[in-house]
Amino acid sequence: MPEASTAAAHAPVYVVGAGPGGLAVAAALRGRGVPAVVVEKADKVGNSWRGHYDRLHLHTTRRLSSLPGLRMPRRFGRWVRRDDVVAYLEKYAEFHELDVVTGVAVERVEALPEGGGWRLRAGGGRVLEGRAVVVATGFNHTPYVPGWPGLDAYGGEVLHAGAYRAAEPFRGKDVLVVGVGNTGAEIAVDLAEGGAARVRLAVRTPPYILRRSTLGWPAQRTGILIRRLPVRLVDLLADPVCRLSVPDLGDKGLARPSGGLATRARQGAIPVQDVGLVAAVRAGRVEPVAAVEEFADGEVVLADGSRVRPDAVVAATGYRRGLEPLVGHLGVLGPDGRPRVRGARTAKHAPGLYFTGYTNPISGMFRELALDADRIAARIARSR
Repeated sequence: MPEASTAAAHAPVYVVGAGPGGLAVAAALRGRGVPAVVVEKADKVGNSWRGHYDRLHLHTTRRLSSLPGLRMPRRFGRWVRRDDVVAYLEKYAEFHELDVVTGVAVERVEALPEGGGWRLRAGGGRVLEGRAVVVATGFNHTPYVPGWPGLDAYGGEVLHAGAYRAAEPFRGKDVLVVGVGNTGAEIAVDLAEGGAARVRLAVRTPPYILRRSTLGWPAQRTGILIRRLPVRLVDLLADPVCRLSVPDLGDKGLARPSGGLATRARQGAIPVQDVGLVAAVRAGRVEPVAAVEEFADGEVVLADGSRVRPDAVVAATGYRRGLEPLVGHLGVLGPDGRPRVRGARTAKHAPGLYFTGYTNPISGMFRELALDADRIAARIARSR
């Protein structure tokens, strides 16, 4: 089935989202002479990065995080700060002279008849038509908070990690952080170092914790090397490495993980890069506790039956992709809300509709976005 009719072949490719994935695809398309327009609902590129907490650095190295056609400057250091990521994305759009339209929210993508391309319906009644569409609205799109019983009636302060910026507002307070992914772990450390009176970290499933770098060798490079190995082999090799590199924190309430590092990574449970969590737990500045079960009588009830009464709860409970309103009617999403096919592949019944950035690989998000961008652009260029 052709990707677009002859009449649509001269129409631009529309890229939805001006984050790193969308900008990378647009630059790769431009490098192949394919007209591309990036449509962004916010008023600036890299909007999601602007909203992350102040402490955040890339957990991947600068050398392995550049997008196609422009290296990150050496002055950014090995682990790039949030603000430098934003500056890089701004420079990237400028350097590649990308056609970025901001302040336009795409609400629905529709297939034109007989392979004639795609129609985008946007806010304000705008209608755009293109030969292909690349959806790059981001992995962390819609903040998710579990429907804990009693949450609606709880009178204490509860915020999603997406609204957390710095520790200062929590100085002297008792804070419960829920969720021990990379975000929850780093926010807990930030609070402990930033003057919170007490920091608890609610853990449902103990994570695999990896040193960000060992003797100069970043964990990301290991992630790249093992990504194509059999899952069972990686699971077998990873356990003793983790035991040797990370001390046993069982006596502090954080048990050794189980289930296999690679197996859990395939299921979406990415290992936690240690940026201070191990030291904070060993020193008692961050206290692991059982998972949150419900809210009752002004308290938080934990899975082991204990109750705590924090001044604030930070829910580092993840995000949803939020793609249903945009493409849910096209039959391209799986039960988990993620695209069934991604990268340079498209669904058979939706040729010309691409997705990038909807996985969280152990080899590094920026690196995989860069690879995806080149593959998608090459596929679209060949379809002309």
